[in-house]
This record gives sequence, C-alpha cells and structure tokens, in this order.
Amino acid sequence: MNVPKLRSPVVLVHGLLGFDEVKVANWTFCYFPGIPELLTAAGNHVLVPRMSMTSGVAERAQQLKEFLDREMPTEPVHVFAHSMGGLDARYLISCLGIAPRILSLTTIGTPHRGTPFADWGIRRLERVLKPFFELFTIPNQAFYDLTTYRCRELNRQAPDAPGVRYFSVVGRHEGEWRNAGWYIPHRIVTDAEGPNDGVVSITSATYGESTAVWDGDHLSLVNWPHPRGLWEDRAAHYGALVQRLADEGF
Repeated sequence: MNVPKLRSPVVLVHGLLGFDEVKVANWTFCYFPGIPELLTAAGNHVLVPRMSMTSGVAERAQQLKEFLDREMPTEPVHVFAHSMGGLDARYLISCLGIAPRILSLTTIGTPHRGTPFADWGIRRLERVLKPFFELFTIPNQAFYDLTTYRCRELNRQAPDAPGVRYFSVVGRHEGEWRNAGWYIPHRIVTDAEGPNDGVVSITSATYGESTAVWDGDHLSLVNWPHPRGLWEDRAAHYGALVQRLADEGF
C-alpha cells in the first residue's frame, strides 16, 4: 500500500511490559513488529523509546520526556501509543509541559477509563504478587494505574491540551476458546463494560475526535501474531493512520 510521508517524525510508544526491541543472537523482535520498517520505507523518521515495563504512568511519562528531550529536542512529533503507553503520552502532554512539541496523539487499545481486568487483578492477586515484586524491587505502580479508579483520577489530572490532535483505535475481539489466553480477561471486561479486545473495552479505548475500530485482540493491534500462528498484517491499518494525518495537513 502507499504510505504517505509526514513532515514530522513518528514516535511509537509501547504499553505495559513493553520494550523497544529485543535482540537475541542474530534475531531481533520489535514491540511493533514490521511497523517501524513500514513507516521508514515511506520516508518517515520513526522513533521507538523504551520505558520501564511496570512503573507508573507519571514515571514512564517522565522517561518518555527524557527520550524526546534527547532524541528530538526541538522538532514536533506525532505519537502512536499502544495500551498503557497512551496514558503515559497523555500525562506527558498535559502535565510535563511538552504539549507544544506534540502535533497529534493516536492511542491504540488504550484504557482511558481503566480496565475492569486491572480491578479484578488487584482484588484477587495483590496479596500474592505484591510481596514478590517488593522482594525483587520490581516497580508495580503500573498495575494500579490501569484500574478504573486511577484512570478517573488521571482524566481529571490530565485534560486534553489545546493544539494537540487526539485520535484513537479500539480493538474488537470475540474471546473464543481458540484464543484461550484472552478468555478470562475478555469475559471479565465483557461482563462489566461490553465488547472489548480481550482486556480493554471499546468504551474505554474510545478517545479523541475520531476512532477506528479494528478486529483483533489487544496484542494484534500492534501486529503481534496469534499463538496459533494466525497473523493479520496491520500494514494497511497503520498506513491508514498515517494517511489520516497527511489528510489533516501534517
């Protein structure tokens, strides 16, 4: 497909437990497999930061700001952010004084209103897992920041910044038995909020002035394959996101 070249760089922001890329011997795996290459081949300048996998929104947003200050200190950028990364980006824009350097934010499967699965996890697993995280000094604030309560607080704390364009992508997944890894969270979110991508409801992920609906589970939104080997190439979808920005004059 024909992917347009934007005048400004694109920053791809990972979600919870995410990374920029992992290299093992001669093998490299990117959090957004194939997407940086797709956009770069069209002439776009693409940046992929790495933040803490499990720190809270405020800390991850600060890490994202430090990355942009280092890699792109003066040029404005477009941000595409998956899952929790969208919350980090909103905090970055609204609370860290960087709004003039962000042209647009497109969130992808981001729980803007939290996810009932995080609520369920805190209720059921906190007493078991929190001591483990503390024993090995692993940050754990991320799991709390994804709850519906904490996201309500974030929405009050980080209103949209004037001058920044906000768009979103939501996922729609049926939670069938063949995709067993999503069955329990999908059922929990369905009972609480209706259709979802396996962990984030359409209602929670809808944000900004326009929203695209993609069929697939939460990880397929960033081009990850199904464990059974199924793969829906997201090249056309990401190309459409870039085309939308180009159509807006970017």
